[in-house]
Amino acid sequence: MHIAILTFEGFNELDSLIALGILNRIKKPNWRVSIACPTPRVRSMNGVVLEAHCSLSEAAQADAVLIGSGMQTRKVVADASLMAQLKLDPTRQLLGAQCSGTLVLAKLGLIDGIPACTDLLTKPWVQEAGVEILDQPFFAKANIATAGGCLASQYLACWVIARLDSIEAAKDAMHYVAPVGEKDEYIERMLRNVTPYLGEKV
Repeated sequence: MHIAILTFEGFNELDSLIALGILNRIKKPNWRVSIACPTPRVRSMNGVVLEAHCSLSEAAQADAVLIGSGMQTRKVVADASLMAQLKLDPTRQLLGAQCSGTLVLAKLGLIDGIPACTDLLTKPWVQEAGVEILDQPFFAKANIATAGGCLASQYLACWVIARLDSIEAAKDAMHYVAPVGEKDEYIERMLRNVTPYLGEKV
């Protein structure tokens, strides 16, 4: 399984790196998590430089794709050549978006008729694209999920793990990263937010 996290110039570290850390708790030979970028390196909103693991075209072939947010998402969606590389397909992939990443899904026409989550700053832009915004941290329908708020990236990561592996694996991953003394609380919160959208995977 290949999970790609789309990460653009001006990215939010919490979106891309929390998901990266949780998803990499799965230790299986065929499980690969990549940071996918349009350029060899990208700089975060706070000056952190990441090297890309794979290109956007390779990410478009991944089993799951998460789209992180950042300071330049509106520039991303206005770049026709960049957007043309995002050949995403929910009939063959799990697709998730975090905060302004939801705007990317909206501009690609992938959440038409599907309510979505995003952050408060991005909310009006996604609404302008014709998408209903929910006042909750996580929502999924079939193979598309969205999350709102930086720390909601944990729900996107656990949703991917539950869908591609198992809910037990998602619980184990959350148990590992959750604060000591609060592990049961974090797992319970994750299950409350994610399991209503798993259907037969529960």
